[in-house]
Amino acid sequence: MIYSLDKLNEMADGDNDFVLSVITVFLEEVPQDLEDLEKAIDEGDYENVYQLAHKIKPNVDILGMEQTRAIALEIETLGKDVKNKDLIEEKFPALKKDIHQVIGELRKDFEV
Repeated sequence: MIYSLDKLNEMADGDNDFVLSVITVFLEEVPQDLEDLEKAIDEGDYENVYQLAHKIKPNVDILGMEQTRAIALEIETLGKDVKNKDLIEEKFPALKKDIHQVIGELRKDFEV
């Protein structure tokens, strides 16, 4: 398991509906954001690479995915300069793998 609900549970303060709501939003939004990020990388749309990585970052952070958050931050930072295309392409597969793994785990764990 590469996610942790510690931060989310602390924010929720016992509100299980809140926890489920955040997880549902994650499952609805992050796969599309990830797909859009991959497309932006493929098209060399670095402004969008920056914005999408920036958008993904808090979503993985709230689920305690520290390593994934660090990768998103790297891609976000690298997206500010078109010279970083190779580095972005090198880092993206790890981000994609982690997010897909967590999506599968969340769907299984929360039956959503």
